[in-house]
Amino acid sequence: MRRSERLIRITKDLLDHPNRALSLSDLAERLEAAKSSISEDVALVRGVLERDGSGVVWSIAGAAGGVKYQVRVPPAQREAFQQNIVARLSDPSRILPGGFLYMSDVLGDPDVLDLAGRLFAEAFADRDIQVVVTVETKGIPLAVSAARYLHVPVAVVRRDHRVTEGASVSIHYISGSERRIQTMSISKRAMPQRARALVVDDFMKAGATAKGVVNLLAEFEAQVAGVAVFVATQEPAEKLVPEYVSLFTLGPLQEGAGVILAPALPVQS
Repeated sequence: MRRSERLIRITKDLLDHPNRALSLSDLAERLEAAKSSISEDVALVRGVLERDGSGVVWSIAGAAGGVKYQVRVPPAQREAFQQNIVARLSDPSRILPGGFLYMSDVLGDPDVLDLAGRLFAEAFADRDIQVVVTVETKGIPLAVSAARYLHVPVAVVRRDHRVTEGASVSIHYISGSERRIQTMSISKRAMPQRARALVVDDFMKAGATAKGVVNLLAEFEAQVAGVAVFVATQEPAEKLVPEYVSLFTLGPLQEGAGVILAPALPVQS
């Protein structure tokens, strides 16, 4: 096999399997090359990805040896994404009663979901995430995208218990917007015990739902390593969860007025 073909295949393997250890021995066997040659090829791919800002390739020490790719988003791509989302969501006709913003069409765009998942994965790359947890239904596509780049499973919190979920754990919580008691549950089979969890959702106002999920995960002795949302409101400034990452910040909404939306994550150089 020619080296040019090996380089293409190694790059594809890394990009197709983010945050997953790939054995140098397996690569050498599949690509019919010596491990030393594969190591040199990986070094070339690493240099290109890191110079471009598209990712980091880590070497894994040990008898077998290996490599792992972690996703990054180049500054120019991040800035273009932010400008695109701000332009799409700034239409005043998107304002809904109750201080909400219509985003379903944007969060149904596969390109938006893919890049949002990459941004979440990059933000929590060093947190050793073991499971991504979200609340049905709008947060599910975002959670799946983030989980793909973190290479971890997704656990879905339900508003109502379903027989098809099997045995589950439920709690009551007070919703932030309606100020009424609601129920959320999660299947015991979906949520591992004592896992490091990333909570992902599409929208955060006061943070009551996220706080409810944190309390629910405590029943599994889970450690919440982070909370990530696509859009968080500017007010109230103090949320019910002390720390979170949002991609965008939404200003106060009034029907007939404009939408004030700003990127929350800085463009890193």
